[in-house]
Parts: sequence; C-alpha cells; structure tokens
Amino acid sequence: MLRAAGVGVGDEVVVPAFGNAEVAEAVVLAGALPVFADIDPVTYCLDASAVEAVVTARTAAVVVVHRFGRTADIARLRGVGQRHGLLVLEQGESEAPYDEIAQRRQRAAYLDSKLKGVWTPDGGDGHTYQQYVVRVPGNGRPDRDAFARAVRARGVDCKVPVKTPVHRLPEFRRCVSLPETERAADETLTLPVEAALTKRDMQRIVSACNALGGLLQPAV
Repeated sequence: MLRAAGVGVGDEVVVPAFGNAEVAEAVVLAGALPVFADIDPVTYCLDASAVEAVVTARTAAVVVVHRFGRTADIARLRGVGQRHGLLVLEQGESEAPYDEIAQRRQRAAYLDSKLKGVWTPDGGDGHTYQQYVVRVPGNGRPDRDAFARAVRARGVDCKVPVKTPVHRLPEFRRCVSLPETERAADETLTLPVEAALTKRDMQRIVSACNALGGLLQPAV
C-alpha cells in the first residue's frame, strides 16, 4: 500500500513502537524511514497528538495499528492527515464471529468485576477483546514479570503482549521519548478470555490472580 501510494526513498512514515516490528519493516522495504510516535494509554494505539508532534516536511504517511480489539481514534488521526497532507493507512485485526465476540465480552465483564490488584482494560468503543490486557502497576520492582511467573505456576496461560518496543530493537533503535509506550511494555499482561473457557476456568484465573495481591500496590 505504501509503494502503491508512491511512498519511498526520502519519505518518513509515522508508526507505533508498541507492537510487532512488521509495520516498521514494511516502511523500510518501501524505502522510507519509520518514525515512532507514542500511544494512547487506554487504546494502546497511536495517539493523534503524539503523531502530530513528530510530523516534518518529509512525513508522507501514518500507519495506524488497531490493537487488542480496541480501535484507534481514527477520526482525529485522519484530521492530522488532512492538516498535513498525509496518507493515513490502517492495519486492523482479523474479525471474529459475532457469537465469539459476545462470549469474549461476557468473560471480560466477569474478570472486570472480580479481579483485584490489577488495572483492567477500558471496555469502551466496541471493544472486541481480541486480547484481555491488564496492567500490573509497578512499585520499584519488575512486578509484571513476577506476577506473570506466579500466575503461570497456578496454571493460567498469561502472556506479555509486547516484550520489547520496536524503538528498542537493534535494527530500529532510536533515541526518542515514548513514555506511554515504555510504560505499557513494562506493565501489560494478557489474560485468557477465549470463548472455549468454562466458568470453572474463569474462576481459576480470578483465584490465581487475586491470590497474588500482596505483590502489588492497590490499584486506584
């Protein structure tokens, strides 16, 4: 899509650093330079103000990646594109059947109401819960990693969604300030909400997580 739009050598393309490296790699393959902007801490997608702050005369496009079942504020991002004459491309997630989404939402609502000591996701804007992402707040220790190890030891399949932001990878290393990206990479953890999970499975997830409340500062 970038090549078809004429994006190439000498151009800059704004991309998120919170996520996989494939988007930045695609920019490089098109001959352009990836420029990283910070994310919104609620949606984990590009923040429109952060995007506008990194636009230069060489910026040709913005690649917006929708994450975890939440959509970016695409209206504001397109507004940035219109003001600066930029192409705004979107990378979505694979669509799940409606019944599966409804079941994921039910399981997410259950976790929202039962979990303690972690920050649960904001369910606004039609969240489809492709992943249920909580934050384990830090208090001077690698709490998220300790929490994940302890939960896994109790039989719960949790994952760190983004282990290393793209701007920290050797091939894309940049000296940029992305505080929300860094914080999300350090604090986020995904818990299971698959449609196949039974009520007993969900109870086990809650029990395993809540038993670890001593690791954490109380969530506010």
